[in-house]
Amino acid sequence: MTFPWELDDKPHEECGVFGIYAPGLDVSRVTFFGLFALQHRGQESAGIAATDGGQIGVRRNLGLVAQAFDEDDIESLPGHAAIGHTRYSTAGSTLQCNAGPMYVETELGPIAIAHNGNLTNAVQLRQEMEQAGEEFVTTTDSEVLARMIALANGFTIAEKIRNAMPKMIGAFSLAVLTTNELFAVRDGIGVRPLCIGKLDQGYVVASESCALMTIGAEFIREVEPGEIIRIDATSCESLGVVTDRPPALCLLELVYFARPDSQLMGERLHMMRQNMGRQLWREAPVDADVVVGLPDSATPAAIGYARESGIPYSEALIKNRYIGRTFIQPNQQMRQQAVRLKFNVLPEVVEGKRVVLVDDTIVRGTTSRPIVDLVRSAGAKEVHMRVHAPAIMWPCYLGVDLAKREELIAARMTIPEIAQHIGVDSLEYLSLEGLMDAIGKGNNRFCHACMTGHYPVKTFSNLDKLALEVS
Repeated sequence: MTFPWELDDKPHEECGVFGIYAPGLDVSRVTFFGLFALQHRGQESAGIAATDGGQIGVRRNLGLVAQAFDEDDIESLPGHAAIGHTRYSTAGSTLQCNAGPMYVETELGPIAIAHNGNLTNAVQLRQEMEQAGEEFVTTTDSEVLARMIALANGFTIAEKIRNAMPKMIGAFSLAVLTTNELFAVRDGIGVRPLCIGKLDQGYVVASESCALMTIGAEFIREVEPGEIIRIDATSCESLGVVTDRPPALCLLELVYFARPDSQLMGERLHMMRQNMGRQLWREAPVDADVVVGLPDSATPAAIGYARESGIPYSEALIKNRYIGRTFIQPNQQMRQQAVRLKFNVLPEVVEGKRVVLVDDTIVRGTTSRPIVDLVRSAGAKEVHMRVHAPAIMWPCYLGVDLAKREELIAARMTIPEIAQHIGVDSLEYLSLEGLMDAIGKGNNRFCHACMTGHYPVKTFSNLDKLALEVS
């Protein structure tokens, strides 16, 4: 259970996926630590599926990775290959049955699937399968996806995956486990990241390269949009690309979601985010005495802003990294001071100074005002907010929990109105053009729907209705 005062005003990713094929290794244990590195991508539940060549065993539970498994769980999942999943729900409720990986039977044997993303036509696909007699046990689109693959035509699992992919609209990066194979699959526009790594004993797939670093694997490359990778005892091979559409990697992966030590599109995100901060100064300079980043995700951009401007950078907000979830309810006084449960401020850094507060996103604006008030209460003379991404004005249907359009503060207020609402002396966002310049990859390779309202997927089924509501 998450209480309202525990929520930060940030987008939330749906999940992270991990897979390993490495005979001779304790693959379930390695998967546990791979998921541990991907914990930032989902904190509601975690699961591991492993195969010994004869059957697939699955263990999954609610909670953080460290809470979801114990030593008995790991020892009960022997084998030569495994996949893992850590989840934040955007489709389906927070129920143990919705925890991944999803396990389904096919006429070719069992498969388990870990899914990152969101199908926009999940409702229609589920209704079609239910009308044909298929029974569902969860409320998540990941089961829809798994059953689509299981029911698809094909003499091999690879053929089933290939034949199911064109019917699934939206975002899906997958780790698919059979009794003797591991597949890495990415949707045709590559909304969510997925990469491949090499160990001495085998291969690894993961949502982000930071998980490869954690387990000592060598980064090979990213899975291409629409690509199917097959790994077994003899090889790791690409089965080609199933797409005829331009790529659309989620821009928020670069701005916020992915860990700064991960690589995307050949660049370390820490350095890319510093470039965002540099560009932010060029577009939105301000006379100030100190630059402060909201920890931890805005720290690289704050460093870049400081270096480009010559204004000193300093830590001023100290984050309580262990707040997590609690069933102990704070009293009314603590609810009114909820931001203090998460941050303390160093008065020595901000007292009597003009402060530039760098953040990565403002979604609802619910936590910005308390943080600004906290900085002012520590003696700041001025507070200027700078955001190293464009304003978020539209909801996401591709795997990010962003809130409804009417809840997004930039969709209903002008920038001066937002500045007044959150209590800052000035507020500026990085432009989309400036963000593209900072990334240096060209704007035709990304999904920026939450910033522009231009979605890279066909409006379909429940997406049609939602799009009409927010137009």
